[in-house]
Amino acid sequence: MKIDAKGMHYRELNERIHDAVLKGIEEIDIVNVLGQRYIGTGIGQKITINIYGTPGSDLGAFMDGPRINVYGSCQDVIGNTMNDGEIVIHKDAGNVLGLSMRAGKVFIKGSVGYRTGIHMKAYKDKCPVIVIGGKAGDFLGEYMAGGRLVVLGIFGRKKDPVAGRFIATGMHGGTIYIRGNINRSHVANEVCIEEICEEDLPILRKDIEEFCKHFEISDVDSILSGPFIKLVPKSLRPYSKMYAY
Repeated sequence: MKIDAKGMHYRELNERIHDAVLKGIEEIDIVNVLGQRYIGTGIGQKITINIYGTPGSDLGAFMDGPRINVYGSCQDVIGNTMNDGEIVIHKDAGNVLGLSMRAGKVFIKGSVGYRTGIHMKAYKDKCPVIVIGGKAGDFLGEYMAGGRLVVLGIFGRKKDPVAGRFIATGMHGGTIYIRGNINRSHVANEVCIEEICEEDLPILRKDIEEFCKHFEISDVDSILSGPFIKLVPKSLRPYSKMYAY
C-alpha cells in the first residue's frame, strides 16, 4: 500500500495508517513525508512502514512490534516509550531519541542530538538497544536505567567529538559503548569508564552486524577493531545521599 502524505495533516495520515493495519496490510510506503507527527505510534501489529521524507516528532512512540524504515532524517523523541519493534533511520535524528524506551531496537546511520537514551530501562529479557553510526550530542544516556547504547562515531563531522558533554549524568543502569575518543571530563562522576573485555565482544559484534546489514556496510571487523570504552554505573542509586530515605 502507498500513501502520498504531501500536504496531509498528521491526524489524517495516522488514521489512514491505522485503518490499513486493521485491514491486515503488511507493508505501507509513505512518500512526501514532511514533519507529520506520531507515525507508527501505538501500533502493536507486525507491519513494515517505509517512510520517504522527514517524519516529525514521536515517530514510533509506544509501538509494540512494527518495523519502521526512514529513508531520510527524523525530528525529536523518536521511539518514545516503545515496547518492541525496530526503527531504522538512514540519515540523522534529533533530540531525546529513545525516551523511556523499554525494548526494541533503533539504528541510526548518522548522528543524533541531545539526550539520546534518557530514562531507557530494561526488565528481565526486555533490553532496548540504540546503535548510532555517527555522533551524539550532550546528555547521552541521561538517567539511563537499563538497555544498551552504542555510539560508533564513523559518520559525522570529523571536528565534532564522538559524544558531547554531561555523558551519562544520573545513569544508574544499562551499558554505554563508545567507539573513539571522548573528553573524559565530560563523563559524569557517577559512572565508571572501562575498557571493553572479552564478554563485551559478542554483544558488540551482534549490534554492529545488525547495523551494517541495515545500511549495507561491509567492514564489520574494521568497526569492531576500533578503540571502544564502556560506561557502567557505579551505583544503582547515584543520588541516594541527597534524600532522607
